[in-house]
Amino acid sequence: MSAVADPAYRCGTVAIVGRPNVGKSTLLNALVGQKVSITSRKPQTTRHRVTGVLTRPGAQYVFVDTPGFQSLHGGPLNRALNRAVRAVLDEVDAVLFVIEAGRFEDADRSVLRLLPQRVPVVLVANKSDRSGGPERMLPFLRTAAAAFEFAAVVPVSAARGRNLGELLKVLAPLLPAQPPLFDAEMLTDRSERFLAAEIVREKLFRLLGDEVPYGAAVTIDQFREEGRLRRIHAAIVVDKENHKAMVVGKGGAKLKAVASAARRDMEKLFGGKVFLEVWVKVRGGWTEDTTAMRRLGIEHA
Repeated sequence: MSAVADPAYRCGTVAIVGRPNVGKSTLLNALVGQKVSITSRKPQTTRHRVTGVLTRPGAQYVFVDTPGFQSLHGGPLNRALNRAVRAVLDEVDAVLFVIEAGRFEDADRSVLRLLPQRVPVVLVANKSDRSGGPERMLPFLRTAAAAFEFAAVVPVSAARGRNLGELLKVLAPLLPAQPPLFDAEMLTDRSERFLAAEIVREKLFRLLGDEVPYGAAVTIDQFREEGRLRRIHAAIVVDKENHKAMVVGKGGAKLKAVASAARRDMEKLFGGKVFLEVWVKVRGGWTEDTTAMRRLGIEHA
């Protein structure tokens, strides 16, 4: 019997939420089995709503990665990202509330207060491989679980792929009984153009200092397919003149490193050769300008 005709088939959207740096994007990528959301150790790496699709024989999971909810800083960019989190929570069928195993902080509780009462919420304790064993993990999970009426509590390690099968098993019955929303082959609803821009931005976060990536965005000025070759022209937009020099680096070394690392990831993701050109533009004060944020694709600005 096909999934479309099977009344027992489950399909729904699942928000992945939590404070910055708990591993939400790493979890999304691990669940889908492919890199569809960029990652780094820096807060607010994720700025956009990114969907990852996992299709199994009995269920289709449509995961929605969200920016880390920021409770400490209130600038226009952070407010826009927080609105993106709230908007996602209004639309989903279930929520994965991700915390770091062994840590349950005020920032986690700030996110907890946003969670909807109308949909089931699963507590996901990520990085459980660093927690020091069951004798420490079990008391922590009991304490964290008491903070909300969770549908389930599941410790995982997204980076190591541990216990993800159990998480999916727990999640499936929480989804509506309905046919799949996407073709089984789809991994994300985002375009290659969008993914290319995100990959370049990820390399900025990974290869440069804290200040520059926050005040940087990436636009794709040209994306052309020529057979199996993709020609991509990307612009890194910074909000200060001195940041341009920092991104370019001495003799262009930093910019070349960003472009080379991004090209390698694109070729792996797209399954073909990539010709990538990257340059830097200055657009002063864009992180404080909601109109500029919309033009650069920052959602819900």
